[in-house]
Amino acid sequence: MAIDLEIGTKAKVTVPASSANLGPGFDTLGLALSLYDTVEVEVTASGLEIEIFGEGEGELPLDGSHLVVKAIRQGLAAADADAPGLRVVCTNNIPQSRGLGSSAAAAVAGVVAANALAGFPLDEEKIVQLSSAFEGHPDNAAASVLGNAVVSWTEIPVDGRSVASYRAVEIPVHKSIRATALVPNFHASTQAVRRVLPSHVTHTDARFNVSRTAVMTVALQNHPELLWEGTRDRLHQPYRADVLPVTAEWINRLRNRGYAAYLSGAGPTAMVLSQEPVSPEILNEAREAGLRVLELEVAGPVKVEVSAA
Repeated sequence: MAIDLEIGTKAKVTVPASSANLGPGFDTLGLALSLYDTVEVEVTASGLEIEIFGEGEGELPLDGSHLVVKAIRQGLAAADADAPGLRVVCTNNIPQSRGLGSSAAAAVAGVVAANALAGFPLDEEKIVQLSSAFEGHPDNAAASVLGNAVVSWTEIPVDGRSVASYRAVEIPVHKSIRATALVPNFHASTQAVRRVLPSHVTHTDARFNVSRTAVMTVALQNHPELLWEGTRDRLHQPYRADVLPVTAEWINRLRNRGYAAYLSGAGPTAMVLSQEPVSPEILNEAREAGLRVLELEVAGPVKVEVSAA
């Protein structure tokens, strides 16, 4: 029998943005970034009340179809708990549909809030599983849950009926590494950008990406001088260049200047990982071209605070 949560119980979740793939690690590598959404959830006597401030304000739904609400309900079900009503306040700083993990952050925030309201019955592994299921891959969600960088993978059941298992481990990031995001002023649909990918790739390209993914894990932890080589990719970015020409242009421009630039997630954000700040001249050029510049640090894990009724 589900536990009825006490009216007035509150949880406040602060969840970091994330960058996925990091070049070659398609649906595998992720990195938490110091750009945060905050979600406050209160158990009420009945109904559903949603407020949204910042990114997505006036655009995101204010009913049960909102991703945070869906994730809260999924988390409560997993925790065997029930809330008679909910008040949800989202303060969003992560740009929507820009390749910075806004959807994954919403899913993580909802599951973590539900777990906190229910008394923390779910462990990190279960939170990664539940929040990753909304997107079907764990790179962004795992990064927002665990912080730092993550190596993630999906175990597909052989019977075709059981749910997929989403797994991840956190890896430390060299303290000198910083991130700079160049964010275009248009959205990108993950599904649309995935449709341009070929169903088959050559053995040569697959081998290339396996090696660069290995290089990237080493670069992140102990050898940041290898970031440029570690962000090379042949499996997805070349195919996405035609549908994201502005992003491709900036990635090429940055890489030609020696910066480890790559397409963040499905884009359209171009991300740079470096030890030193990106040249102010380049950043000013980006701003003049209409791109938003975000200078970020590597973030820690999602945080949550609970207050009793």
